[in-house]
Amino acid sequence: MSYEQIIGDINRKIFYPIYFLTGEEPHFIDKISKLIETTVLSEDEKEFNQIIVYGRDILPNQIIQMAREYPVFGNYRVIIVREAQDIKQIEKDKLLLAYLEKPVPTTLLVFDYKYKKVDGRTSFVQLLKKNGIFFESKKLYDNQVPKWIEGTIRGMGYQINPQAMMLLSENLGTDLSKIENELKKLVINIDKNTEITPDIVEKNIGISKDFNIFELQKALGERNIYKANQIINFFASNPKDNSVVFVIVMLFNYFKRLLIYHTLKDKSDKNVASKFGINPYFVREIRIASSRYNIAKLRSIISILREYDQKAKGVETAPIEDGELMKEMIYKILH
Repeated sequence: MSYEQIIGDINRKIFYPIYFLTGEEPHFIDKISKLIETTVLSEDEKEFNQIIVYGRDILPNQIIQMAREYPVFGNYRVIIVREAQDIKQIEKDKLLLAYLEKPVPTTLLVFDYKYKKVDGRTSFVQLLKKNGIFFESKKLYDNQVPKWIEGTIRGMGYQINPQAMMLLSENLGTDLSKIENELKKLVINIDKNTEITPDIVEKNIGISKDFNIFELQKALGERNIYKANQIINFFASNPKDNSVVFVIVMLFNYFKRLLIYHTLKDKSDKNVASKFGINPYFVREIRIASSRYNIAKLRSIISILREYDQKAKGVETAPIEDGELMKEMIYKILH
């Protein structure tokens, strides 16, 4: 069952006796677990029927004992096991396996099993899928983050234009909990149904709409030497927020994309957007940039980026300040 389906069922008061929430992305696990914690029971019912424990402090037989008890003055009993990955050999515990065979229907037993995966071939997982919810929370790929930002913004009741979406994505990384917190700060003083623009992002979060990695890529793609040097000088004066390693990684991905574009037989907007997992709005920029860089030049640029990646890591070279490295690198790319 997907994250959206689980959230939807909980909001519709459709509950399952077991929720085993596992995987490398804690954000979705926390959201599901928190929704169960805050919505299933009323405040009065929680006093008698809701228990939160931690894997390092509890044994499976104690969990089962609590789960087998019936609710007091209510319809459900909620047991949430935080950090369930700390329970040793949870998949092999015979008492827990027996409970999974026939869980108590009035208990919602929730396991927050983070940063790890369990073997889907085991009888443990098969029983979870048969009699409850087994949810694997997967990390999003970098190119999936913009769409997630767009969906989250829409869920909050706002719209966002493509430039602002990419600006947020390129600057906030892939920590979804961090991104969500920044989005909440972004909309706190904005009327509902407002379209979020780069100006709004700059004003409310402090990410510069003119001096960021996204604008550097665009300037390089247009071979706008003046603008590219403006941005790289800004980066050099703010090295903590714009490390040379980050800039190299982002430019490597950008120029690799241009190289791949040259090899595509179908260069339609729809196919290019699908191939790179981007909004069709940005296909025009890729097309313009590819017309300014042929395959030979792109291969040369990728070699330059690899060279400066080694220099940034101090391989066979004397230490050089990040700012100077970035300036040299951009000069070589553009000339």
